[in-house]
Amino acid sequence: MRAEPTCPRCGGRLHAPSLWSSDWSCDAHGAVLPRQPPKRPSAEGLAAVLAEARVPVWVPWPLPHGWLVTGFCSVGDERSGARACTVALTGPGLLSGPADMLLIAEEPGIGLGAYYAGLDGPDPGVGFDSSPPHGKLDVHGPTGTGGHSVPVWAVPAKPDRAVYAGEAMGNWLWVVLWPAEAGVLILEQPQLLDLREPGMELDLPYGAFTPRLDP
Repeated sequence: MRAEPTCPRCGGRLHAPSLWSSDWSCDAHGAVLPRQPPKRPSAEGLAAVLAEARVPVWVPWPLPHGWLVTGFCSVGDERSGARACTVALTGPGLLSGPADMLLIAEEPGIGLGAYYAGLDGPDPGVGFDSSPPHGKLDVHGPTGTGGHSVPVWAVPAKPDRAVYAGEAMGNWLWVVLWPAEAGVLILEQPQLLDLREPGMELDLPYGAFTPRLDP
């Protein structure tokens, strides 16, 4: 794992704030919020993400059979707080071998979900939701608001993965799955919980760190 912050849009090195600028900057994308080094799958890693999160920290609950939480990642610093949060999971594939899933909540313009999808822009793109949705997710946010269905659309991505995007609680919600065949998990309409909320002290099962979170 890299030990220094990287660009959320390309994974490249960043120039740290200086006397001349208070921004982190990427040679390719200009001023960006820094993507922090990924955190190991553990209660301590989750606590570190929750302490800074300004967007939901989504996890499917109950987890699909045999799946484990395999890491966390966030974008932001001590000034901004975490404006994008990723939960990584790994489990048995539908055909053979393991499958991986990233659940990403981010403010518009951050670009982390688009990076994992392999898109050039920071967001899903104009018109991505112009067709009927390809699936729905049941999300449960702030206490007392209950759950509701969030439509998601398949986003063109690299051929080795399936990517879905939608909007929940004013932020982008991305689901990125490897291999592409694992995208059928969306058809099961999983329930997502926001781990920031009171009463979400779940007994999460943790596995080995996933290299999917490395830039």
